[in-house]
Amino acid sequence: MRTENNLKHRLTGTLARRAAVVALVLLGAASVGYGVSQPQAQASVATATGSTGYLPGAQHVFVINLENKGYDKTWGAGSAAPYLSTTLRNQGVLLNQYYGTAHNSQPNYVAEISGQGPNAQMQADCQTYSPFLQTGTVDPGQAVGDGCVFPAGVPTVADQLTTAGKTWKGYMEDMGTPCRHPALGAIDDTQKARVGDQYAARHNPFVYFAGITGSPDCAKNDVDLSALQTDLASAATTPNLSLITPNLCHDGHDSPCVDGQPGGLASADEWLKQYVPMITSSPAFKQDGVLVITFDESDGPQSDSSACCGEGPGPNAAEPGITGMGGGRVGALVLSPFTKGGTWSTTPYNHYSLLASIEDTFKLPYLGYAGAPGLNRFGLDVYNAGV
Repeated sequence: MRTENNLKHRLTGTLARRAAVVALVLLGAASVGYGVSQPQAQASVATATGSTGYLPGAQHVFVINLENKGYDKTWGAGSAAPYLSTTLRNQGVLLNQYYGTAHNSQPNYVAEISGQGPNAQMQADCQTYSPFLQTGTVDPGQAVGDGCVFPAGVPTVADQLTTAGKTWKGYMEDMGTPCRHPALGAIDDTQKARVGDQYAARHNPFVYFAGITGSPDCAKNDVDLSALQTDLASAATTPNLSLITPNLCHDGHDSPCVDGQPGGLASADEWLKQYVPMITSSPAFKQDGVLVITFDESDGPQSDSSACCGEGPGPNAAEPGITGMGGGRVGALVLSPFTKGGTWSTTPYNHYSLLASIEDTFKLPYLGYAGAPGLNRFGLDVYNAGV
C-alpha cells in the first residue's frame, strides 16, 4: 500500500505540479455553491478540468450501483441511509455534481461499460431481450439503430481489459447461474422480483453485449455475488475491475420488497454495511484500490431529468431522459487510499465520466461518449489524499 508520504512525493515532484495543485484547490474553494451542508463546509473542495494529468497508480477498481435515488434524498439531511451518507461519507470524497445519463435504468448501466447512449427500447428498460439492429456508426463511436443486445462489433471496457491482459468481473446478487439472461427475442422475466430471486438482467450490463455473451468469458466473469468474498482473499485473485450489483431489494429499487424487507435506502444501507467493509479490508483495496458507490439514475423522469457534462441528443434518442435531458443528479462517493475522508468535489461528472476515468486508470482508449470533448475525468479533485 502506498503511504501518504509517497503520494506527497509524487504530487510535489516539480514546482509546476505544486502550482497546479494549489490552483485546483483555489478553484474548488471559489465554487462552493451547490447546496453543500454546513458540516461539509469544514472539508476541502476541488474542481477538475476536462483533461487530468495525474493518476495515483490504482490497479483495482470497484463500482457499486444502487437504484433510483436523487442526490438530496440520499445525501441530504434525514437520509434513510446514514451508513452511506454519514459513516462512509466521512471516509471518502463525495462527488456532489455526479449525474445519471438516462432514464430508465438499463441504459445507465450500459453507459458505464461501453459509452453507448440510449435508444427507445433501452429507455423502456428492455422489456424484451431484443437484438440491437445496427444500421451504422457515428462519432463518437455510437452504434446507430434500436434494440437491447448490441452486436459483437460494439466494444466494452471488458473487451479492452481482456485485450490489455487485465481482468474483470461482474458480481450480480441472486443471479445464481453465471451470465444469466433471457433468450434472445424473449420477454425479460427478471423485470419483477420473486421471492428467492430478485436478480434483474437490466442491471447487469455485460449481458447486453453479444461479444461477451457469445464468449466463454461471460460464464467465467459474470458471476453471482457469492463469489466476491473468495475473490477478495488476495490481490492476485481480485479482478482489476469489479462491477457489483445488489438485487432489486438491496439496491434500493423496490420498497417494500417481495420478501418482506423494507427496501429503499434502508435496505441498501444494510447491504452496504456488509459488503463495503468486505471490500475495503481486502488486500487489493488496501494496496491500490478505488471504490465508487453511485446510483443509476434519480427518482424518475418526472422528478429529475437534468443532464450534465454537455450531454445532448444522441443518434438513437433525441432526449436521453425520455421527458427531458439526462438521468438526474445522483451523487457518487469515492473511497480509496488515494482519497481524503470527509472531502468533496463540485466537478460535474456522469456515468460516461466514470467509464473514462476507469479507462484512464488502465491506460485504455475511450469508448463512445467517454471520449466526448471536454468530458471531466477523475483527477486531483478525487485523488486528493496528498493535496
